[in-house]
Amino acid sequence: MSRKYRTFKEFYPFYLQQHRDRRCRGLHFIGTTLVLAIVLWSVWSREPRWLLLAPVAGYGFAWVGHFFFEMNRPATFTYPIYSLLGDWVMWKDMISGKLRL
Repeated sequence: MSRKYRTFKEFYPFYLQQHRDRRCRGLHFIGTTLVLAIVLWSVWSREPRWLLLAPVAGYGFAWVGHFFFEMNRPATFTYPIYSLLGDWVMWKDMISGKLRL
């Protein structure tokens, strides 16, 4: 991962390469969906402490996918903002059928 990405548009193809394994993408999908559910629950219940679980759910599932299935280092460690955005774009692409789950 020696290349420096200046824009998300440049980064996203690399991000997708790091998520070729369907099990890894599936774990990302579960984690991202849980994050959305946690945030919505926190807002609905007016209990912000639930937000503490969001990073655990999101990163926990994603990192299991990377370490056990992709066998690569998550891009989060080098590109935290682009990776977070990549998670949501990939989630949207899976929901819309643009990317296989």
